[in-house]
Amino acid sequence: MVPLQKGRFAAFIAETPDDIARAQRLRYLAFIARRLPAGAAPPADARDVDDYDARCRHVLVEERASGTLVCCFRILPFARGDEIGQSYSAQFYELDALRGYPGRMAEMGRFCMHPAWHDPDILRVAWGAMTRIVDEEGVEMLFGCSSFMGTEAEAYRDAFALLRERHLAPRRWLPRVKAPAVFRFGRLLRRMKADPRRAMQGMPPLLRTYLLLGGWVSDHAVVDRHLGTLHVFTGLEIRSIPPARARLFRADAS
Repeated sequence: MVPLQKGRFAAFIAETPDDIARAQRLRYLAFIARRLPAGAAPPADARDVDDYDARCRHVLVEERASGTLVCCFRILPFARGDEIGQSYSAQFYELDALRGYPGRMAEMGRFCMHPAWHDPDILRVAWGAMTRIVDEEGVEMLFGCSSFMGTEAEAYRDAFALLRERHLAPRRWLPRVKAPAVFRFGRLLRRMKADPRRAMQGMPPLLRTYLLLGGWVSDHAVVDRHLGTLHVFTGLEIRSIPPARARLFRADAS
């Protein structure tokens, strides 16, 4: 993927160890530092690092004038579904149903934005970069874990109720429970009617975009104590994206 520039922001693939270290520092800031006690300083050069980093490509989004890293995510490609057991998500979800998927897949993970930056164009550039990768490599399914900040499901009851009502995975692809700590909103919220406004306010920006494109989720959320999040498995079959939406995203990728 060649660098993608749109307005104030530019996206590019990490090429050096320093690029990856910058992404890891932003991930620490976005996922872990927010849980430090008030006034506490993070450790010097604090980073969020795991064994999957070496296997992934890392996409960074910078503010062009200052060089500030404002967003990052990583991509792990798979030739077909029978490789999905090697994914990050497979640690948390039983994904046997997806082993039969015949096409190319890609896992998008550790998607985060700098807590001090809220320009909507950042998300547009990030998804433009993702669209380029999907098109260039013929990806047919994009998947990953979409994270809600915090580990208390009560704060997101409307969001989870809306996911149960409108956005559960097709039965043929539905992930099963594997993690020891989960919130089974597919069962527990069957009688709850979501307030759509509150639900969307509580929905992570990444997940809102997935849903806008026709994405679907698992019927349970995993409690991730390491990152301090609740996350749902999220899948998006590229061919299911509404044509008008696809044109808009490809325009952002051009």
